[in-house]
Amino acid sequence: MKQVYEKKLQAQLDEWSAEINKLKAKADGAAADKQLEYYKKIEELQAMQVTATNKLTELKNASDDAWEDLKVGIDSAWDSLGHAFKSATSRFK
Repeated sequence: MKQVYEKKLQAQLDEWSAEINKLKAKADGAAADKQLEYYKKIEELQAMQVTATNKLTELKNASDDAWEDLKVGIDSAWDSLGHAFKSATSRFK
């Protein structure tokens, strides 16, 4: 069960990484006045992604008994990052 959960989170992280790369490409092509706003948002997303990556590492290092306790905090972090990505991508449209 733990490995399945880890794989699910890693797949989501990979998807978010790809999305950040798309946003960077869009920001590069944006007008100069919008670029600053876009890059600021991208930096925020990258910081949240680092936090999520750290949570995943914490989960991977947790014992089979302790990982269930970590799951609640990780789910919360994942939800926050997911909402932030949706918000950021809607601004890039």
